[in-house]
Amino acid sequence: MFHRIRRRAKGPSEAQRQFAELAARLQNQVPPGFAAPAVEPEPAEPAAAVDDFLPPELRVPSHDQVDGKMMPWKQPLVLDGEIGTCAECGAYRDWLILSTHDQIWLRCRAGHQQQETRLDTAWYNRNSGPADATHATFEDCLRHLGH
Repeated sequence: MFHRIRRRAKGPSEAQRQFAELAARLQNQVPPGFAAPAVEPEPAEPAAAVDDFLPPELRVPSHDQVDGKMMPWKQPLVLDGEIGTCAECGAYRDWLILSTHDQIWLRCRAGHQQQETRLDTAWYNRNSGPADATHATFEDCLRHLGH
């Protein structure tokens, strides 16, 4: 290892010497077309307007066109350290969580609904996945989710 260090200290290598010569030759040269003025492109005919939106059957409704969203929640729902239960039948799992008009509603398998004030839309958005379908009616969505 020390042998290599001493050998390098004697002078530049052949590759370093060739690079220095090339750099000296190219120092004052300017690449062709570098300082030339830019050529003005000829004005083209205006492009025809194209409808670049998706066809109506492939468009997803925006949040203001949808009355609400819902997702299944199979496991028990723990809120503030306690398990959420249905006020009418006592069910504690297999919920449908509905988000509508900045409110969160829980629906048990028996069809009882109750508003859950400890949850908000931000919680729903963090825990819900992407929508896999849109439905025209509430009942269609319930059928789609198996309720």
